[in-house]
Amino acid sequence: MEFLKEYDLTKIDQDLLNMALTHSSYANEHGGEDYERLEFLGDAVLQLIVTEYYYLSTNLSEGQMSKLRASYVCETALVNYAKDIDLIKYIKSGEGQKSNINNSIIADTFEALIGSIYLSLGLQSVSAFIYSVIITPYIEENIKFFDDYKSILQEMVQTTKDSLEYVITSEEGPPHERVFTVEVRIDNIVYGVGTGKTKKEAEQNAAYSAYQKRAKNW
Repeated sequence: MEFLKEYDLTKIDQDLLNMALTHSSYANEHGGEDYERLEFLGDAVLQLIVTEYYYLSTNLSEGQMSKLRASYVCETALVNYAKDIDLIKYIKSGEGQKSNINNSIIADTFEALIGSIYLSLGLQSVSAFIYSVIITPYIEENIKFFDDYKSILQEMVQTTKDSLEYVITSEEGPPHERVFTVEVRIDNIVYGVGTGKTKKEAEQNAAYSAYQKRAKNW
């Protein structure tokens, strides 16, 4: 695997690396462990390193750091990093899954890889990997994937399997100056309210409001 040499990871534990690349569909057919536990660990390690970077390198507020971190550890970003190191071709999936290695699987595999690096080589090595693949080329260059708070909020609530809906509560003004008000409800609790000249704008503003509240407990 070329990326192991490129990022000085040749001493990684091969059993852990193999596990990180194994989807549950493959494990069900061939035995062995899949990547799910490593993905859980890798997610935490990634968030730690990125959070530490923002804390030590900036004077941003908690809310600002949380917003930026979310944009660089979201599914879209993780898939991009996986493609950068050509990770996708190494993912092992079952026969029925091979034609459907979707973004969720790719993102999970990348996080599992981080977990395997951490367990094999320690915090310093995994930090160097994250700096090389994510922080230096993307965060320090201020390359943004999106400011789509609806997508970010959707990913946040997926981790806790909560329900999420957007409800238009009012439409006011003449046709050429309509103002929409939208509530974001998570498990039927209102987390944010937003207004806008279009439904999409109101939904994004509501999602941002809900994100700020939700991020404190994320």
